[in-house]
Amino acid sequence: MTIITPTGVAGINSITSSGNSLSFRNASGASIDVSGLKVAADSMNVSGIVTATGFVGNVTGNINASGVSTIATLRATSIVGVTTAGITTAYIGSVNDGPIAGTRNRIINGDMRIDQRNAGASTTVSTDPQYTLDRWVAGKGTVPNFTLIRSATTPVGFTSSLLVTMGSGTAPGSSGYAYLGHRIEGFNTSDLLWGTVNARPVTLSFWVNCSIVGTFGVSFRNGIVDTTYCTTYTINSTNTWEYKTVTIPGVTTGTWYSDNRSGIEIYWDFGVGTLYSGTAGQVNTGSNYFGVTGTTKLCSTTGATFYITGVQLEPGSVATPFERRSFGAELALCQRYYYSIVGTSSSNDVFASGFTTSSQFAGIGFLGTIMRAAPTFAVTGTIGNLNYTHPAVAATVNAVAGSTTTTSTYFVTLNSATGTTNGSGAYARIISTGTAVTFSAEL
Repeated sequence: MTIITPTGVAGINSITSSGNSLSFRNASGASIDVSGLKVAADSMNVSGIVTATGFVGNVTGNINASGVSTIATLRATSIVGVTTAGITTAYIGSVNDGPIAGTRNRIINGDMRIDQRNAGASTTVSTDPQYTLDRWVAGKGTVPNFTLIRSATTPVGFTSSLLVTMGSGTAPGSSGYAYLGHRIEGFNTSDLLWGTVNARPVTLSFWVNCSIVGTFGVSFRNGIVDTTYCTTYTINSTNTWEYKTVTIPGVTTGTWYSDNRSGIEIYWDFGVGTLYSGTAGQVNTGSNYFGVTGTTKLCSTTGATFYITGVQLEPGSVATPFERRSFGAELALCQRYYYSIVGTSSSNDVFASGFTTSSQFAGIGFLGTIMRAAPTFAVTGTIGNLNYTHPAVAATVNAVAGSTTTTSTYFVTLNSATGTTNGSGAYARIISTGTAVTFSAEL
């Protein structure tokens, strides 16, 4: 079988194979000797220049070459050490099938830049669940409170990280727990085909800097909370940035949502008791597992710190460099789950328009994006920093009388002790810093 028909190798007209042997022939069909060529069981090493119109069949091993190789058509599992290659048609699995095809990172705000809720202020985790930086959730039960804050301490190439600082060192016991998590919408994981025989493997990668060393747990749980794959990673040095990668096989069992519900949830175990811990290296079913048995528990050490950034989850078994999106694109992704209109000193932060009665305002507003589900409307900060204004009166708000939302609009009714004119056109606004109108559709 002819496997290469060269056009630019002097004196060689064809290269043919018979069993494990290669034969080189000139234009007359006579066999010739070739120097500079080494053929091993699974590779071909060439010194010099190879120009070929094509390979008949697929190249499934490695091509190692020094010099310039020009190939019309190539399909290979890997190409190593090629300085220059001119290829007319190439099929490269990591491009054509992922993981670097399209949007490969399923984590939103993996570089911790977006913090709509706190604008960089510290958050005390005292309940479960509690959202902190955008798309990041934490929780605790029976163990002491701990804090999270966006930090400027980072590995090279990043500007933000998430810093976790534990409280008083306390073992979680059987039912205690502390975790950091990220819940991914089913629409963004449906192509992984988890819960089917065609389930695809995934690779989690991240940068971590911790004040203690050990083997730590991380788990991948479904939204129904009855199927979890548990695994581990090791922190080798204290207070040092380390890059971690974890590859797990596609999970073929359980039900994994492929709609706007929670598809895959990832949990970093900071101290999860035995009641909620599964066995590493396998699928654990039938209970609410989000911890890993026998792993180091951060909550057991007073004041232990844990920085994390550059978090990426992608299809396949190869960890590729962190996928960087523009700030605007990342913010828009976050706003599908949490949208905030924040007061500034300009007093012009209008959030609704409508009309007044003698003591109320009723108005409508439009969200800046289509949210995952109809969000919950709330006011954070001082309610008195809201007012509604028409030509005669600016009425200070003292209560939210009601609200109705859709994925793109909202209708609010606000109360005031200030008398206003029935049927007068008006607008509602935030008049000071420290107050925000928020819309939450978190998973």
